[in-house]
Amino acid sequence: MRRHDIKHPIWVFLICGLILSGCVGATGVGTVSSKSVLQGGFTVAAPTGYCLDAKASRETDNSGIFLIGRCFAQSPTAPALVSVAVGGPASAGVMTAGGAELAAFFTSVEGRATLLAKGQPGSVRVLEALSVGDVFVMRLQERGDPEYWRAVMGLRGRLVSVSVKDAGDGTLSQETGRKVLDRAIAALQRANRV
Repeated sequence: MRRHDIKHPIWVFLICGLILSGCVGATGVGTVSSKSVLQGGFTVAAPTGYCLDAKASRETDNSGIFLIGRCFAQSPTAPALVSVAVGGPASAGVMTAGGAELAAFFTSVEGRATLLAKGQPGSVRVLEALSVGDVFVMRLQERGDPEYWRAVMGLRGRLVSVSVKDAGDGTLSQETGRKVLDRAIAALQRANRV
């Protein structure tokens, strides 16, 4: 992969999802678990027990950041913040590099800088990076914060990033976070089959 291929401007957009992820609280966000977005070009779908927070989500003509939390505060569903960043049409081309190249990029100084809104590579550690089928999965830790999971994949030709973080109460374990991530990936894949 050529260096400029991975530096596609979509990475800047995906980073913005991290800034917004603090907007969804553990109080519950409503009842909408699936919604057609981006002028019908994509469907945001939440795993069972989670719903889209329409007020905290942002959408342009070509891309968007969609935030998902527990539908109801008293739900038995694990309190987690799920952010889904969806790039523009044909932005999934960077996924053709494959898992080894993506792992090398995200563990580099340049790659770690793309994972944070402030772009400071020393503030984030990539604890784990692996390919699971067509999905690239990372376990990350920002300085002083709990570990969290992020996946990057292509759906309907668009680059999609899914992050799962603790809802702020410190109860989301690493294992539970990964299960929520896997369920979120599956929900998005089902909703966006072509």
